[in-house]
Amino acid sequence: MGFPERRIMISGSPDFILPGQGIDQAPEFQELETPEGELHLRFYVPSGNEFALPATGIREVLSPSPDRMTPIPNVSSLLLGTLNMRGRVIWVADLGQFLGDQTPLNTDRPEIPIVAVEDQDTILGLAVDRIVGMDWLDVDQLHSQNNAPDGMIPFLRGEWMLGAPATKVLRLLDQVKILRSARWAA
Repeated sequence: MGFPERRIMISGSPDFILPGQGIDQAPEFQELETPEGELHLRFYVPSGNEFALPATGIREVLSPSPDRMTPIPNVSSLLLGTLNMRGRVIWVADLGQFLGDQTPLNTDRPEIPIVAVEDQDTILGLAVDRIVGMDWLDVDQLHSQNNAPDGMIPFLRGEWMLGAPATKVLRLLDQVKILRSARWAA
């Protein structure tokens, strides 16, 4: 008389499995979801609009105190000043106002979230209201900019309609177009 074969999972080894603990039930064998799309940073500007930037164009995300920024006179009102980022001085801009929002960024707070974007050898700090986090977003699901303000359209790659029903808009920015904009000279 033989005994039925019993195997248990020991440190991820399928040599032994306990009864009722089939491979499909063991946490070590639960299938990992493969993310679809590309990795993006999601954030809000002061007006409440949500945006995303591709992770590949982001150099760094900082949260310095406002006193670390040096205001520079006689420059565009979009620029909050300069910031020393690891020995390199970069300009910091109010992204919301750059995109045409009327609500200025509140700099009277302990830290200001800044997304440092880069293209070739140019780095610019984009000050935002609040960072949501990283998310995998499918760029194949982008729609054209239906209701975006005219001043914002040149800097958008498209928008995602989120939620069920699709009532929330998440706009994808083009950091290269932002960096190369003639608006900085105004």
